[in-house]
Amino acid sequence: MIDELILNYVFLFVLLELYEVYWQKAQSVMGMLARMYRYYSKNIFLFLIMHPTFYFSIGFLMLSEYNVYAMILLFIKTIDIVIKILLIQQVFIKKELSEDLTLALLSPINNFLPYIGLFIYPPLIILAIQ
Repeated sequence: MIDELILNYVFLFVLLELYEVYWQKAQSVMGMLARMYRYYSKNIFLFLIMHPTFYFSIGFLMLSEYNVYAMILLFIKTIDIVIKILLIQQVFIKKELSEDLTLALLSPINNFLPYIGLFIYPPLIILAIQ
């Protein structure tokens, strides 16, 4: 049975993830990047602060005594932020986009896509503590 501590971690993570989904949600990846660029253009640290699940993942990794599932969680969150930063730089700073990338970024995304983290990350938290 899942104990109360695990449920608290999962609940906290879900709240933080919902916050991230709320401020990033858009009709396309380009829309999401535009929302993120508003914070990135003000200050890179502000952009990073707007990703509380990343810091949760770091803390959780230490609390779980460097469990492999917690490492996977942190790795995925790190790759997610790195990809966002690279895309923001490519689109808004360098302004070098291929036609294929432009089409991919402008195409509409499924309404379910922003919430996919709510189904991927909690099992990793549960596995890391058990």
